[in-house]
Amino acid sequence: MTNPNKEQIVLELERYVSRYDSQNQAAKTLKGVSSATVSQMINRNWDLIKDEMFRNVASQIGYNPNRKEIVETRDYKKVTRLLADAQKHHNVFAITGEAGSGKSIALKSYAANHKRAHLLQCNEYWNRKYFLAELLLAMGRDYSGLTVAEMMMEVVRVLKKQDNPLIIMDEADKLSDQVLYFFITIYNQLEDHCGIVLVATDHLDKRIKKGLRLNKKGYKEIYSRIGRKCIELNGVGPSDITQVCAANGVTDRNDIKEIIKDSENDLRRVMRKIHAIKNRKKSK
Repeated sequence: MTNPNKEQIVLELERYVSRYDSQNQAAKTLKGVSSATVSQMINRNWDLIKDEMFRNVASQIGYNPNRKEIVETRDYKKVTRLLADAQKHHNVFAITGEAGSGKSIALKSYAANHKRAHLLQCNEYWNRKYFLAELLLAMGRDYSGLTVAEMMMEVVRVLKKQDNPLIIMDEADKLSDQVLYFFITIYNQLEDHCGIVLVATDHLDKRIKKGLRLNKKGYKEIYSRIGRKCIELNGVGPSDITQVCAANGVTDRNDIKEIIKDSENDLRRVMRKIHAIKNRKKSK
């Protein structure tokens, strides 16, 4: 790894650290990275730091030299507005949108640029303890040796001390009922102090409505706390795809038409088609 590569990673690391109240707190959010290592990187004392550590840090702070330009599509702007509203006014929202609509990009961008916006990438295998561990990790807090009850108390204690905190739960539909119930607990403990946003596909909306029909435990409370509705995103349209094409160097009208036709309203498919068209033109 060259020094220019390391410099780019460190610049991104400095930006990452600025989101937290201290360098030490930021270091606690990075797995396998000590506070001393973060300090040495920022001070450009690189001689004893292995390339593997730079790659480890880069992957965790979201640095990717090949990442694509962020395009502020209609849904990107809508998600950003809702996140800002939730954080400033301590609101609770559930946002649903199709896979490939750019939800996660908007969430990551917001969290990267706003202090005390704690983003969780939810997974099916999370149990209650893992969920709380990931939340505390995102907040830069040590959870080693704590029970589930103690972890929940620590989450509430820390968030109550923060000014306008926000919890963002991406792919919230992947959480089991037992973990999703924590949403109710956190809401009850932090009402009018902390914003909470659940983001998922429309499976979350269908799941909540099914839970209501079956009178499942906790679902009436969840439904009430999200304002009795999920906020639907617009989806990917031709204007969004045209913007993405332009940002990635595709401006030929026929190429854009081909990409729109092939897209199935999925930005991941759009990016693959852009890549394919660029490669096709290179080979000519």
